[in-house]
Amino acid sequence: MKDRSEAWNLLTKHTKNPSLIKHALAVEAAMRHFAEKQGEDVEKWGIVGLIHDFDYEEHPTLEEHPFAGAEILRGMACPEEIVHAVLSHAEHTGVTRGNLMEKTLFAVDELCGFITAVALVRPSKDVRDVKPKSVKKKLKDKAFARSVNRDDIRNGIEGLEADPSVFIQEVIDAMSKIAADLELDGNDRAS
Repeated sequence: MKDRSEAWNLLTKHTKNPSLIKHALAVEAAMRHFAEKQGEDVEKWGIVGLIHDFDYEEHPTLEEHPFAGAEILRGMACPEEIVHAVLSHAEHTGVTRGNLMEKTLFAVDELCGFITAVALVRPSKDVRDVKPKSVKKKLKDKAFARSVNRDDIRNGIEGLEADPSVFIQEVIDAMSKIAADLELDGNDRAS
Protein backbone atom coordinates (compact mmCIF):
# COMPACT_ATOMS: atom_id res chain seq x y z
CA MET A 1 0.00 0.00 0.00
CA LYS A 2 1.52 3.24 -1.10
CA ASP A 3 -1.06 5.43 0.63
CA ARG A 4 -4.56 5.69 2.03
CA SER A 5 -6.18 6.26 -1.37
CA GLU A 6 -4.81 2.93 -2.61
CA ALA A 7 -6.11 1.27 0.57
CA TRP A 8 -9.51 2.94 0.12
CA ASN A 9 -9.69 1.76 -3.49
CA LEU A 10 -8.88 -1.79 -2.39
CA LEU A 11 -11.54 -1.69 0.33
CA THR A 12 -14.27 -0.31 -1.91
CA LYS A 13 -13.40 -2.67 -4.78
CA HIS A 14 -14.06 -5.68 -2.53
CA THR A 15 -16.60 -4.23 -0.10
CA LYS A 16 -19.97 -2.76 -1.04
CA ASN A 17 -21.86 -3.19 2.25
CA PRO A 18 -22.11 0.27 3.89
CA SER A 19 -21.93 -1.24 7.39
CA LEU A 20 -18.66 -3.01 6.59
CA ILE A 21 -17.22 0.17 5.11
CA LYS A 22 -18.20 2.13 8.22
CA HIS A 23 -16.61 -0.57 10.38
CA ALA A 24 -13.38 -0.21 8.38
CA LEU A 25 -13.49 3.58 8.88
CA ALA A 26 -14.06 3.16 12.62
CA VAL A 27 -11.13 0.77 12.98
CA GLU A 28 -8.96 3.08 10.86
CA ALA A 29 -9.82 6.01 13.15
CA ALA A 30 -8.97 4.01 16.27
CA MET A 31 -5.70 2.78 14.76
CA ARG A 32 -4.69 6.31 13.76
CA HIS A 33 -5.50 7.54 17.27
CA PHE A 34 -3.35 4.93 18.98
CA ALA A 35 -0.50 5.26 16.46
CA GLU A 36 -0.33 8.98 17.13
CA LYS A 37 -0.48 8.42 20.89
CA GLN A 38 2.36 5.87 20.71
CA GLY A 39 4.51 7.88 18.30
CA GLU A 40 4.07 5.23 15.59
CA ASP A 41 3.49 5.50 11.84
CA VAL A 42 -0.05 6.93 11.69
CA GLU A 43 -0.47 6.27 7.95
CA LYS A 44 0.62 2.64 8.13
CA TRP A 45 -1.54 1.92 11.18
CA GLY A 46 -4.49 3.67 9.54
CA ILE A 47 -4.10 1.64 6.35
CA VAL A 48 -3.99 -1.61 8.34
CA GLY A 49 -7.19 -0.59 10.13
CA LEU A 50 -8.90 0.37 6.89
CA ILE A 51 -8.13 -2.85 5.03
CA HIS A 52 -8.17 -5.45 7.83
CA ASP A 53 -11.57 -6.84 6.68
CA PHE A 54 -11.53 -5.83 3.00
CA ASP A 55 -12.05 -9.45 1.88
CA TYR A 56 -14.80 -10.30 4.38
CA GLU A 57 -17.81 -9.57 2.18
CA GLU A 58 -16.50 -11.83 -0.60
CA HIS A 59 -14.94 -14.42 1.74
CA PRO A 60 -16.98 -14.49 4.97
CA THR A 61 -16.08 -17.96 6.22
CA LEU A 62 -13.41 -18.83 8.79
CA GLU A 63 -11.70 -20.93 6.14
CA GLU A 64 -11.41 -17.95 3.77
CA HIS A 65 -11.17 -14.72 5.81
CA PRO A 66 -8.61 -13.14 6.11
CA PHE A 67 -6.52 -15.69 4.18
CA ALA A 68 -7.98 -14.67 0.81
CA GLY A 69 -7.24 -11.05 1.60
CA ALA A 70 -3.66 -11.87 2.52
CA GLU A 71 -3.14 -13.52 -0.86
CA ILE A 72 -4.62 -10.51 -2.66
CA LEU A 73 -2.30 -8.21 -0.69
CA ARG A 74 0.73 -10.37 -1.49
CA GLY A 75 -0.27 -10.31 -5.16
CA MET A 76 -0.14 -6.52 -4.96
CA ALA A 77 3.36 -6.70 -3.45
CA CYS A 78 2.03 -5.26 -0.21
CA PRO A 79 4.65 -5.22 2.58
CA GLU A 80 4.60 -8.44 4.58
CA GLU A 81 4.29 -6.38 7.78
CA ILE A 82 0.82 -5.26 6.67
CA VAL A 83 -0.16 -8.74 5.47
CA HIS A 84 0.90 -10.22 8.81
CA ALA A 85 -1.10 -7.60 10.72
CA VAL A 86 -4.21 -8.38 8.67
CA LEU A 87 -3.77 -12.10 9.34
CA SER A 88 -3.12 -11.57 13.05
CA HIS A 89 -6.36 -9.66 13.69
CA ALA A 90 -8.39 -12.88 13.56
CA GLU A 91 -7.87 -15.37 16.36
CA HIS A 92 -8.73 -18.39 14.17
CA THR A 93 -5.74 -17.82 11.87
CA GLY A 94 -3.25 -18.85 14.55
CA VAL A 95 -1.00 -15.96 13.45
CA THR A 96 0.59 -14.46 16.53
CA ARG A 97 0.46 -10.77 17.27
CA GLY A 98 4.06 -9.77 17.79
CA ASN A 99 4.06 -5.99 17.73
CA LEU A 100 2.07 -3.06 19.05
CA MET A 101 0.30 -2.41 15.74
CA GLU A 102 -1.01 -5.98 15.57
CA LYS A 103 -2.04 -6.02 19.23
CA THR A 104 -3.85 -2.71 18.83
CA LEU A 105 -5.70 -3.88 15.71
CA PHE A 106 -6.92 -6.95 17.57
CA ALA A 107 -7.98 -4.81 20.56
CA VAL A 108 -9.95 -2.23 18.58
CA ASP A 109 -11.58 -4.44 15.91
CA GLU A 110 -14.45 -6.02 17.85
CA LEU A 111 -14.64 -3.05 20.22
CA CYS A 112 -15.39 -0.63 17.36
CA GLY A 113 -18.27 -2.84 16.27
CA PHE A 114 -19.57 -3.08 19.80
CA ILE A 115 -19.38 0.68 20.40
CA THR A 116 -21.29 1.17 17.14
CA ALA A 117 -24.02 -1.16 18.42
CA VAL A 118 -24.19 0.71 21.73
CA ALA A 119 -24.46 4.06 19.93
CA LEU A 120 -27.25 2.79 17.69
CA VAL A 121 -29.47 1.84 20.64
CA ARG A 122 -29.06 5.24 22.29
CA PRO A 123 -31.95 7.64 21.69
CA SER A 124 -29.53 10.14 20.13
CA LYS A 125 -27.78 7.53 17.93
CA ASP A 126 -24.64 9.59 18.56
CA VAL A 127 -21.35 7.90 19.39
CA ARG A 128 -20.29 11.05 21.25
CA ASP A 129 -22.96 10.26 23.85
CA VAL A 130 -21.59 6.77 24.57
CA LYS A 131 -19.78 6.32 27.88
CA PRO A 132 -17.40 3.51 28.87
CA LYS A 133 -19.74 2.58 31.72
CA SER A 134 -22.55 1.93 29.20
CA VAL A 135 -20.24 -0.14 27.01
CA LYS A 136 -19.07 -2.24 29.95
CA LYS A 137 -22.66 -2.78 31.10
CA LYS A 138 -23.74 -3.87 27.60
CA LEU A 139 -20.74 -6.23 27.38
CA LYS A 140 -22.23 -8.18 30.29
CA ASP A 141 -25.55 -8.55 28.43
CA LYS A 142 -24.94 -11.66 26.30
CA ALA A 143 -28.13 -11.05 24.28
CA PHE A 144 -26.95 -7.60 23.14
CA ALA A 145 -24.90 -7.60 19.92
CA ARG A 146 -24.39 -11.31 20.41
CA SER A 147 -22.21 -11.67 17.31
CA VAL A 148 -19.50 -9.54 18.92
CA ASN A 149 -16.82 -11.67 20.56
CA ARG A 150 -16.48 -10.42 24.12
CA ASP A 151 -13.41 -12.61 24.72
CA ASP A 152 -11.60 -10.86 21.87
CA ILE A 153 -12.44 -7.47 23.37
CA ARG A 154 -11.27 -8.49 26.82
CA ASN A 155 -8.16 -10.30 25.58
CA GLY A 156 -7.25 -7.43 23.27
CA ILE A 157 -7.38 -4.84 26.02
CA GLU A 158 -5.51 -7.15 28.40
CA GLY A 159 -2.89 -7.81 25.71
CA LEU A 160 -2.13 -4.10 25.68
CA GLU A 161 -2.19 -3.98 29.50
CA ALA A 162 -4.63 -1.08 29.18
CA ASP A 163 -7.22 0.12 31.65
CA PRO A 164 -10.53 -0.98 30.08
CA SER A 165 -12.43 2.22 30.86
CA VAL A 166 -9.65 4.45 29.53
CA PHE A 167 -9.16 2.30 26.42
CA ILE A 168 -12.89 2.23 25.65
CA GLN A 169 -13.06 6.01 26.05
CA GLU A 170 -10.14 6.48 23.66
CA VAL A 171 -11.85 4.33 21.02
CA ILE A 172 -15.07 6.32 21.51
CA ASP A 173 -13.06 9.54 21.14
CA ALA A 174 -11.42 8.28 17.93
CA MET A 175 -14.77 7.25 16.46
CA SER A 176 -16.31 10.57 17.57
CA LYS A 177 -13.89 12.45 15.31
CA ILE A 178 -15.53 10.80 12.29
CA ALA A 179 -19.04 10.44 13.72
CA ALA A 180 -20.69 11.84 10.58
CA ASP A 181 -18.81 9.40 8.30
CA LEU A 182 -19.96 6.56 10.57
CA GLU A 183 -23.54 7.94 10.57
CA LEU A 184 -23.28 8.00 14.36
CA ASP A 185 -23.61 11.75 14.77
CA GLY A 186 -27.24 11.86 15.84
CA ASN A 187 -28.52 13.10 12.48
CA ASP A 188 -31.66 11.35 11.32
CA ARG A 189 -31.00 9.98 7.85
CA ALA A 190 -34.38 8.26 7.51
CA SER A 191 -35.99 11.23 5.80
